[in-house]
Amino acid sequence: MTVTNILLSGIVGSTAYGLAHEGSDVDRLGMFAAPTEDLHGLHQPKESHVSTAPDRTLHEAAKWCRLALGGNPTVMELVWLPDELYEVRSPLGEELIGLRGTLLSARRVKDAYLGYATQQFRKLQSRSEGPHAAETRRRSAKHARHLKRLCTQGFELYATGRLTIRVDDPESYHAFGERVAADPAAALPLLRGFEEAFAETRSVLPEQPDETAADAWLRRVRRRFYPAARATAL
Repeated sequence: MTVTNILLSGIVGSTAYGLAHEGSDVDRLGMFAAPTEDLHGLHQPKESHVSTAPDRTLHEAAKWCRLALGGNPTVMELVWLPDELYEVRSPLGEELIGLRGTLLSARRVKDAYLGYATQQFRKLQSRSEGPHAAETRRRSAKHARHLKRLCTQGFELYATGRLTIRVDDPESYHAFGERVAADPAAALPLLRGFEEAFAETRSVLPEQPDETAADAWLRRVRRRFYPAARATAL
């Protein structure tokens, strides 16, 4: 997959969280700018490019902004990575990192992170051992780790306005995953506890994100990738 005009890209997923084990995939997430001229045609350019081997997802700048303003936990990671995990960090990407706080809102962060965590719990509830019990337990443990991480990171972001990508005490996440893989109901107290914590905590975030900051940044991106018209002979 060849994508040009990459503004920001880095290593995310289990490697970034500190939860990777031998054989874990290395996931990459990034953002690119479509040539501005391409946005004026009848057919809009592709907004996302996803590949495997290597595992990489790239979102067009406007799509990334829409997802981030909605509180999407996956895309939000891109502007909170530790410095050493960035592989592309353009000047416009650097600007966006500086604006990351303006993309946040209390309601959207709460709804998105708790919503994703609840999805992980539902996956645990719907599991069926069947003939592939070992694989099912492995996947259940992974869903459980994601559930715990989403709750923990989401609450931190909601309460403090900051997001720490690398988890504290990775072994506790692995132990939780194994416990829940054996008994999916074991995840419910943690989920309910964080639901109560969100409800009882006053967020430092505003009720609505500052869309004007994201819009102004995106317009700078469009100007940067819109070359001056060339004079043509008539």
